[in-house]
Order: sequence, then structure tokens, then C-alpha cells
Amino acid sequence: MDEGRLGFHIETPLEFDQAETAVREALATEGFGILTEVDVQATLNQKLGVEIERYKILGACNPRYAYQALEIWRGFGLLMPCSVVVQDLGDHRVVLAFDPLSMSEVTSTPELVPVAEAVHAALERALQQIERTSAPAVS
Repeated sequence: MDEGRLGFHIETPLEFDQAETAVREALATEGFGILTEVDVQATLNQKLGVEIERYKILGACNPRYAYQALEIWRGFGLLMPCSVVVQDLGDHRVVLAFDPLSMSEVTSTPELVPVAEAVHAALERALQQIERTSAPAVS
């Protein structure tokens, strides 16, 4: 799993709908629900008449961690929910997820670090689950 500065990045051979389902299931396993959903492809087509690849943004939230973070800093709502992107690149799909550890770049609230670390670990486990389920079977 490749981690960029702002988030996680994995690739999967799953078809787009299968990848999206796998993302939803893996996130649910880690206690996340989907609060928002943006079909970027449809929105851009409708609003601008442009065509792009299938691209969906899922706003994931784990209520337990969200509550902990909000109790520490009410401004944390600016960073919620965690964005998870499913993008179709033709021969494979990419899943990107915001890494809450990168929020240290926008807030100087050290009390949030343990919560960010817990969410980071949960998102990492979820993406690892997607990688395992989409890996070709070895015989």
C-alpha cells in the first residue's frame, strides 16, 4: 500500500462497482458509515457537460472516533468526514483515502494525535482488506 502525504493509495483489478462495494464493506468492518456520497462523473456531466472517468467520493465517518475528536476540538468538524475516493482508470481502479495523520499540518492540537493514529490504523486495515480480497488467488 502506497501512502502519499495526504492519504493512502491502493490499486485493484476489481470492476468499479465491485471496488466501491468492497470499500463500503471494508469501512463498515472498521466501524465507518458513509455520510456523504458524490458521484463526480455524473455531477460534472450534468453541471458542465464534460465527461470524465467514473469517480466517486465517499464521506466516511466512524462515530466513536468523531465524537472523541469533537470532544477535544469542536473545530474538528472542518476535517470530517474522511474522504475515500474510488476512481476508474480503465484497466484497474484506484482507491484513495484521506490519512488523518496529515491533519497535523492544519491543526496544532496534539491531543488529537491518538485519535488520528487510531483512525489511520482503521483505514489502513480497511484498505488492506480490499487488497486481500482483490488479489488473484494463488494455487
